[in-house]
Amino acid sequence: MSTTAHVPPAGLTLRVATPADWDTMAALMDRCRAADGVDEVRTGAALADEFPESDFFTLARDSLVAELDGVPVGWGMAYRVERGDLLVGEMMGVVEPSLRGRGIGTAIWRANAARLAREMEQDPREGNRELRSYALEVETHDIHLLQSQGYTPVRYGFEMRRTLGGPLPEHPLPDGLVMRQAVEPEYRAIFDADAEAFQDHWGHRAKTEGDYQSRFYGVEVDPALYVVAWDGDQVAGSVMNSIFADENAALGIRRGWLEHVSVRRPWRGRGVAKALCAASFRLLRDQGMDEAWLGVDGENPTGALQLYEGLGFSVVRRWAAYGRPVDRPAPDGWRSGDA
Repeated sequence: MSTTAHVPPAGLTLRVATPADWDTMAALMDRCRAADGVDEVRTGAALADEFPESDFFTLARDSLVAELDGVPVGWGMAYRVERGDLLVGEMMGVVEPSLRGRGIGTAIWRANAARLAREMEQDPREGNRELRSYALEVETHDIHLLQSQGYTPVRYGFEMRRTLGGPLPEHPLPDGLVMRQAVEPEYRAIFDADAEAFQDHWGHRAKTEGDYQSRFYGVEVDPALYVVAWDGDQVAGSVMNSIFADENAALGIRRGWLEHVSVRRPWRGRGVAKALCAASFRLLRDQGMDEAWLGVDGENPTGALQLYEGLGFSVVRRWAAYGRPVDRPAPDGWRSGDA
């Protein structure tokens, strides 16, 4: 969401979102993505799955819908979440593309930022506080708003793509490990292992029961697509592959996603991730997919970017995390984590 104006249009009101708004919110997001050239589509049910009720997110507290003369024209979410040793106020949102530049995005941002500032001042948890948001490099309206509100880039990453035609790489697991697809009695062990593997990654937060439910029982989830490496009764690593059938149909594509590519520390550096990705390529191709996508932190401590390039992925677009102090714009030289 973005704007260059400071005074919102007459007739604009902000109200708390309700579960009945999910479809409208998803439709607004999809129109924004289409306008920005982002080939992704979400349904209301899928968006709700991405934001389950939890200790850090509650729809009735942490979201706003903007209406212009009673018609929804934008929305924003803002919530407090612990990421490492930081308490972060994260914000995201969209504005109807034809109404960008009229102060709607700024109005949503200011309302959410003021509430977060009050809540973070009263929050008893220790540690530095900051605000954060995210944007793809093609989402120029979002970036303009963030810059106008004093944010600065603090981290970069990429979305990458690999075609699934032609020969696919062969990467066996190390001796002693076996690979199999996920089955329900093992869901919790797989989830816990993935959460552990990501503990040393930038932006880590503790996973919730809502995350578990979304990851294994969400409306667009099929755990039969997950591939898992086992060392005896221990999960060494996994890839939680996804195929968003409704999105593919809407866009006329056949794309699968390698999500949550994770390897636990004791098994890193042995080719486990390569083997899981290679198996994922074949699984997705067997499902009729033409290409595989994934997202990666550009400064991932395990060297994931180089791993994926070696597996045939190439960068499609870049994203950035933007941050600022809670109470003022980011000064020159400010970095995430500064007091």
